[in-house]
Amino acid sequence: MWFRKKIFCILMAFTVTLQIAASDTLVVRAEGPEITSPSAILIEATTGTVLFEKNPDEVRSPASITKIMTLLLTFEALENGRIKLDDEVVTSEYAMSMGGSQVFLEAGEVQTVDTLIKCIAVASGNDASVAMAEFLAGSEADFVNQMNEKAAQLGMTNTHFVDCCGLSNDMEHHTTARDVAVMSRELITKYPQVYNYTTIWQEDITHVTGRGSTPFTLSSTNKLLKQYQWTTGLKTGSTNLAKYCFSATASKGDIDLIAVIMGAPDHKARFSEAQSLLEYGFAMTRLYVDESENKLSPIAVKGGKQDYVELVPEKTFRYLDTTGADFSQVEKSYEYGEELVAPVDEGTAAGRIVYKLNGNIIGSVPLRTVQGVEKAHYFDYLKRLMLEYML
Repeated sequence: MWFRKKIFCILMAFTVTLQIAASDTLVVRAEGPEITSPSAILIEATTGTVLFEKNPDEVRSPASITKIMTLLLTFEALENGRIKLDDEVVTSEYAMSMGGSQVFLEAGEVQTVDTLIKCIAVASGNDASVAMAEFLAGSEADFVNQMNEKAAQLGMTNTHFVDCCGLSNDMEHHTTARDVAVMSRELITKYPQVYNYTTIWQEDITHVTGRGSTPFTLSSTNKLLKQYQWTTGLKTGSTNLAKYCFSATASKGDIDLIAVIMGAPDHKARFSEAQSLLEYGFAMTRLYVDESENKLSPIAVKGGKQDYVELVPEKTFRYLDTTGADFSQVEKSYEYGEELVAPVDEGTAAGRIVYKLNGNIIGSVPLRTVQGVEKAHYFDYLKRLMLEYML
C-alpha cells in the first residue's frame, strides 16, 4: 500500500511537470533571458529567424508602435513615387486636435513630408501621423483601411487597426508581438532609410504659423539610443491599456535584430528587457552570407527563338547559425535540368542552389531565367538556316 502511494505521488508530480512544460511558451531556447513583460519576441531581420519568444501571439493593445505601419505605408508611397520628401502637407483641424504625444502642429500649418516623418519617428507625434494619413489617403479612416489591407498582405492575422497612431483605448485596436515584428521587419528591410530618422536623438523643426516662426525640439522617445550603442530604432508606445511597448532594432556586423516588448510594467522594464534580448541575440548568432558571384552555364531552350537562356540566383543566400558551426564547411551544389521548352517567361524557376553544412541541407535559393524566350515559328527556323548557310 505504502509503495503504491509513493508511485502515485511520483506519477502525479511527473504529470504536473509535464503540464507546466507543455503550457510554458516563454522561450524558444532554454538559456534565453528572463523577461517579466507578458509578451515578447526576438527575431533576426534578414532571415526572419525567431530566436526567442514569450506569448508572441497574445492579442494586446499596441499604443504608438502602431505608427510602424504608418511609417511603412509612407515609405511605400515614397518608393512608388506617389509623394516626395519635399512635398508640403497642410495640417487639418482634425489632425491638430489629436491628444497624447504630439508636436503641436496648428491648423493650416505647412510642413514637408520629410519633417513629418521626423515628427512621427522621433517624437511619436499623433498630430503628425494623422496629417500624414490624410495627405496619403484623404482621410484617416481611408488610411486605416490601407493599414489593415497591408497587415493582411503581410500575414498579420492577429492585427486590426482603428487609427493611425495608437490612441484608441480599447481592444478593437490590437496586434501581437509577432505581428509587430513582421511589420517592423518589412519596414527596416525594404526601407533601411528609415534609420536616417529613427537614429535621431534630438533635432529642431520650425513651426510657421500666423504668429510667426517658432523653433521646436523633437526629442526621441527611444532611450536605447543613448544606452545601447548598436541601436538603430524603432518605435515606442504606451497607454494605460497597452502599458509600455517597444519594437527595438539594432545592428551589429551582419546581424540585424528586432526585439518586441509588449505590456511592460514601466518604461525602464521595456528598455532593459529589449536590451537584454538584443544582447542575447548578438551573443548567440552568426550569419553566413554567400557573396560569391555565381557564374552559371546557360540552360538550353527547346523550340525557342534563342537556343539558350541565362540563369541567376533569385536572391543572396543567408543562413543564421546559433550553434557555432564552422562556415568553411558549407557546401553548395546546383540542381537544374538539361533544357526548358519555349515559350519561357522571364523569371521562370529553372532549378536551385542547395546549401549543406556537415551533410545537412540548411537552405536553398531558386535559379530563375534572366529573360524570356519566345517560341520559334517557321520563319525563325528558315532565318536560322539562311544565316548558317551564309556562314
